[in-house]
Amino acid sequence: MKQIEAIIRKSKFDDVKKALHQIEVNFFSYWDVTGVGNEKQGHVYRGISYSTTDIQRRYLSIVVSDEFMERTVNAILESAYTGNVGDGKIFVSEVVEAYRIRTRENGHAGIN
Repeated sequence: MKQIEAIIRKSKFDDVKKALHQIEVNFFSYWDVTGVGNEKQGHVYRGISYSTTDIQRRYLSIVVSDEFMERTVNAILESAYTGNVGDGKIFVSEVVEAYRIRTRENGHAGIN
């Protein structure tokens, strides 16, 4: 099993969620986060300067079976992409075990 952690633009969340549902990844956790990026200069919009040092993003945590890892990452890459600085990051790590508390199922059955 793999844990996929993605930090994406909040404005792309609905697109990412839709893409994940299309590939049958129907459960994941997410929360709003603030981070610091590489870009050091601010943006000016209608004469007002906005700081880009603190960036509002959405953090997704998804656990999938090994065979779903590549298609999940690709769905996020395609749907979160704008081509601009700040599109986000994806991290993939190994999950040793997963348990469903209600039924006490573990492994693949514990995440589906």
